[in-house]
Amino acid sequence: RLPEQQKTSEPPLSWFRGVYLPPALHPLNKTFIKGDEWQDIDSTQEKRRAFLQDFCKKYNSRKKLQTHLVPLVSRIYVEDRHKVLYCEVPKAGCSNWKRVLMVLSGLAASANNISHNDVHYGKHLRKLDSYDLRGIYTRLNTYTKFIFVRDPMERLVSAFRDKFEHPNSYYHPVFGKAIIKKYRHNADEEALKTGSGVKFKEFIQYLLDSHRPVGMDIHWEQVSKLCYPCLINYDFIGKFETLEEDANYFLQLVGAPANLKFPKFKDRHSSDERTSAEVVRQYLKELSKDERQLTYDFYYLDYLMFNYTSP
Repeated sequence: RLPEQQKTSEPPLSWFRGVYLPPALHPLNKTFIKGDEWQDIDSTQEKRRAFLQDFCKKYNSRKKLQTHLVPLVSRIYVEDRHKVLYCEVPKAGCSNWKRVLMVLSGLAASANNISHNDVHYGKHLRKLDSYDLRGIYTRLNTYTKFIFVRDPMERLVSAFRDKFEHPNSYYHPVFGKAIIKKYRHNADEEALKTGSGVKFKEFIQYLLDSHRPVGMDIHWEQVSKLCYPCLINYDFIGKFETLEEDANYFLQLVGAPANLKFPKFKDRHSSDERTSAEVVRQYLKELSKDERQLTYDFYYLDYLMFNYTSP
């Protein structure tokens, strides 16, 4: 429900503070679902929602976040035609989800013809924090909110491989140079100059350092801090591990065109082996036992709220 103050011409500043959107399990509108082919996926979805709801009740029962509303919704994309809100979690299918949103909104005819640059730098999609407070509250309360997550360690390793094992004109000079300078003893001039060749162990040292030489980044930030799943009531929780079936079920739920299917292609570095549990094991071997434990601790909330098994 919108606050009574909405009726005034200017929303009061108090709307910004003490944001608390208690988790509530609203029934999904399944009017567009035809037949029974989605029953198993629907059952899994309800279990995920109930699990997150129970977790948030325990974790959040006495906690009220004193913060502004706008930063909480800064990662959420809006598609007004089908009334959906998507919280972007990098390395969990976000590029293809943004392609799908562009098709849903009428900006493109097919998800297959949209380039990586158009997806990430084209400014075609609008974010929820670009609306005024009334627009934000209205959409939060009436649109279908969805999120797709991934095993935290797989997501982390995938981000490292993408940003540091391939040429990158941003992550090498900005993150790479700072990481090598602080964590590599006797680094040579070339590495210090280019920031290329960061080792996974050095990256983890940076991640766990409370005095990082350069800030956090959305590609390895915790989902709990990107999407605030215990403050924003997500109606649908998809997982990267079941991406295609979850995504296509969600598209049915919101009444997407029948011919729109979630894209199967890998957005970039398509020749690389996908980051799997086995690939992750190889990277974790580079870390000490303490570093592995601390990395798990770093993503502890993400493991808990989305019911992932600890590595």
